[in-house]
Amino acid sequence: MKVEIWSDYACPFCYIGKRKFQEALESFEHKDDVEVVYRSFELDPGAEYAPGTSIHELLSRKYGMSVEQAIANNNNLGRQAGEMGLNFNFDAMKTGNTFDSHRLMAWAVEQGKGDELSERLFKAYFTDGLLLQDRQVLVTLAGEVGLSAEEAEQVLVSNRYSELVRAEEQVGSELGIRGVPFYVMDRKVGVSGAQSPASFLQVLQQAWAEKQAGANAPATAEPGANTAAGDNCADGSCEVHARD
Repeated sequence: MKVEIWSDYACPFCYIGKRKFQEALESFEHKDDVEVVYRSFELDPGAEYAPGTSIHELLSRKYGMSVEQAIANNNNLGRQAGEMGLNFNFDAMKTGNTFDSHRLMAWAVEQGKGDELSERLFKAYFTDGLLLQDRQVLVTLAGEVGLSAEEAEQVLVSNRYSELVRAEEQVGSELGIRGVPFYVMDRKVGVSGAQSPASFLQVLQQAWAEKQAGANAPATAEPGANTAAGDNCADGSCEVHARD
């Protein structure tokens, strides 16, 4: 069974959801027969790094809330992350464009290092305060997970994998994905948001049962799946900021 996960490395619920899904998968009796594939999704394709501006200030401006409210919301999100063993360092986070991260990830998958790089990219953004828009940062991260830094740099200075990233984003759009994380099992069962491990396990079991029965239902969001309102990040998922 193939599980495709559309996510972005600047999405907090994608990181939290990754941990919850992993926990569910470990409990799934057919886990050895599950292939997990990461797909590209940009929350804000037009994002650019704003030096000297904290993520609290950026959220305050974007959503029309006070800085104090943004800090309170982030503290709550940080507690959710902590429950999954993650450390969100909001004061150090640097927002920016993630397109190159997805291109590098596509290359890493071909090298058999997709899982390792995915984990490192999330940690780099949410914990280490590294700028994923900086190609030299990406080259360093590739080297840290055992990939060739020289080859990583060659990928990044070229246009390699750009078409693949755009194609994956297009498929996501065709599937009706507006918020991430979004999980699709065999293109038949889909679920949105950082669901609980128990919910993920239930979806895995449902998808497996449908696979065995030869079901041909189209991919749809599970009833009760969490999605965000507007282009906000809330209730377990983040929604895309449309391209201009």
